[in-house]
Amino acid sequence: MQHATAADGCRIAYQDHGTGTPVLLLAGQANNHHWWDVVREDFDAVHRTIVLDYRGTGQSDKPDEPYSTAGFAEDAIAVLDDLGIERADVYGTSMGGRVAQRLAASHPGRVRNLVLGCAAPGGPHSVERDASIRRALANATPAGAREILLDLMYTPSWLVSHHGPYATLGDADMPDYAKRRHLVASHRHNAWDVLPDITAPTLVVHGTDDTFNPAANAPVLAARIPDARLHLIEGARHAYFEEFRAVASPLVLDFLA
Repeated sequence: MQHATAADGCRIAYQDHGTGTPVLLLAGQANNHHWWDVVREDFDAVHRTIVLDYRGTGQSDKPDEPYSTAGFAEDAIAVLDDLGIERADVYGTSMGGRVAQRLAASHPGRVRNLVLGCAAPGGPHSVERDASIRRALANATPAGAREILLDLMYTPSWLVSHHGPYATLGDADMPDYAKRRHLVASHRHNAWDVLPDITAPTLVVHGTDDTFNPAANAPVLAARIPDARLHLIEGARHAYFEEFRAVASPLVLDFLA
């Protein structure tokens, strides 16, 4: 891992692989760069891929102070600056899609193409997950929470034949305070007012059976971003990019090309 230094001095760990047009891959909430382990090679074949550990995760610094999706976006810019990359494709999923919104709106000249996967605009215009899911996760034991997350991420039929390890269930080594900071950052995201400022060609991707971040957010997000394209993957849940890799990776690569 290499390290970039953010404006406030926080050290952000990242990896840089391959050659070609750079693509920055942004992971979900309370996850590090391993979120992309299963599918990263699909992009390595034709792109220079950059993945990072958000502050609070992995090998990055873990300050106990408020985090935000806008702040995570600035950390990502620090990584691109450290690499001397002026423009990159940006592909963010889950909270990474929220971070990518902020990055593309605040730094339009740095984003060549934008892909927002299983994301939401945040704020009052978002379609919230059912309250029963929030209650179940809040009250579950660690083992119980893991089973709930697996069901939200993947279909039962896929889980029967794929027994892990799963890279999408969170960074197990994160301090509890950092997990809380990530949760608040994602919850407080509201990019509604700046989404029309996004100038990069944008693809919005979502699984039709995603209840963790309801699929109804996808058309809302796509309609708010000028000329955005929308693609729903039938039958997919939140980790569509992994379980439906054979559909999702070619779809995104074709868009980026």
